[in-house]
Amino acid sequence: MNEDIINIIKNAGVVGGGGAGLPTHIKADTTVDTVLVNGASCEPLLMSDPYLIENSGKKMLQGVVAMMDATQANRGIVCLKAKHKAALKSLRTVVEEFGDPRIEIFELENFYPVGDEHVLVHEVLDRTIPQGRLPLHVGAVVSNVETFYNIGLALDNIPVTDRYLTVFGAVKTPMVIRASVGTTASEVIEYAGGATIDNYVVVDGGPMMGRVLSDINEPITKKTSGILVLPPEHTVVAGKIMAPQQVRKITTSICCQCTLCTELCPRYLLGHDIQPHKLTRIRAEDILNSKEAHKALLCSECGVCEKFACPMGLSPRELNAQIKKTLREGGIRLDTTGEPQEAHPFRVNRRIPTQRLIQRLDLEKYDINIIYGGELVPDQVSIPLSQHIGAPAICLVKVGASVEKGQCIGEIPEGSMGSRIHSSISGVVSSITNNVITITK
Repeated sequence: MNEDIINIIKNAGVVGGGGAGLPTHIKADTTVDTVLVNGASCEPLLMSDPYLIENSGKKMLQGVVAMMDATQANRGIVCLKAKHKAALKSLRTVVEEFGDPRIEIFELENFYPVGDEHVLVHEVLDRTIPQGRLPLHVGAVVSNVETFYNIGLALDNIPVTDRYLTVFGAVKTPMVIRASVGTTASEVIEYAGGATIDNYVVVDGGPMMGRVLSDINEPITKKTSGILVLPPEHTVVAGKIMAPQQVRKITTSICCQCTLCTELCPRYLLGHDIQPHKLTRIRAEDILNSKEAHKALLCSECGVCEKFACPMGLSPRELNAQIKKTLREGGIRLDTTGEPQEAHPFRVNRRIPTQRLIQRLDLEKYDINIIYGGELVPDQVSIPLSQHIGAPAICLVKVGASVEKGQCIGEIPEGSMGSRIHSSISGVVSSITNNVITITK
């Protein structure tokens, strides 16, 4: 492995841009044979990854090669849905000009959740990751397009200060934008022309796995892939705002045990020992002692069971999330000692076409052409010190201090997993509250 590249990635504060936010230097500090670029844009209607591939493919490939050099991989595969024809055309040209025979392109089919790293590795490499394990265990590293783009920037000594994201749903002009980390969701919406409805909620991320913001003035982070504006009564919103106790009560009392949630579960179809319909039978007081309940730790919370499979509109996903929380608080961890499983023989036939999912989610009217809206740099940003998996960064600045864009304002605690945080604008530190640094021009 190449320690120089690992340190470059670490110093630039690169984290997984696909949602989880794992510090990328952790992945770079491994040895694998294949690096996969996850350009699936798995969540319906998110478009920032195809945009980056089409317009910044060379910088992304520089990041891919750096990761390959760090991990000693001999293959780098850029995975993109075949439907993104303009991005694919541009990518083929860039790969040819790049001239590295180790770089390949893999065209993905348009189904959900092809961007789940377990599903992606199976589709592209025909390798089954053992349940509860990581791509590393089958010789692969998987990161999304923007992560590799940010590695490419890091090679030029440019840290992560901005985020490409899709602004969509009930906004005047749906668009992909580049926004400074710490910009508020409300500013992002206004930049897209504002909401087209008076009463709305905001989802951070995509319609399947995104979370409803409790405050539209929450800042975007390195992990924010989208800002989705919807009416509060929309089907996408309903399951995200219901009280957890109410979800449990309804799901456990009404579930008819039809098993559709299990039959369509992407992890079950990969051979993982999870059957969501059985988890709805478990009483709250039995969770810690139930071996069946422990299998909830295998749930990826992709939302297929809730938003597509269940004919009664129940949420095994939310129930599983509650069970997982209880298990972790009880100190119970997943047993990862098993061998790879055999994929279900009907797995391919049960894949969910993304267009059907969009219809089921009642998002068809928002499935329109999305433009690039440019760069949003506000006069003030609020930058959280925790935008990643691991410990929050240690604040390096004080109120009243002048900072420059790209300056490190948060350091990784010694001996901990974490990520550096950098100022996304030049200005003065106006406040530091609840691990959030506010900087004003």
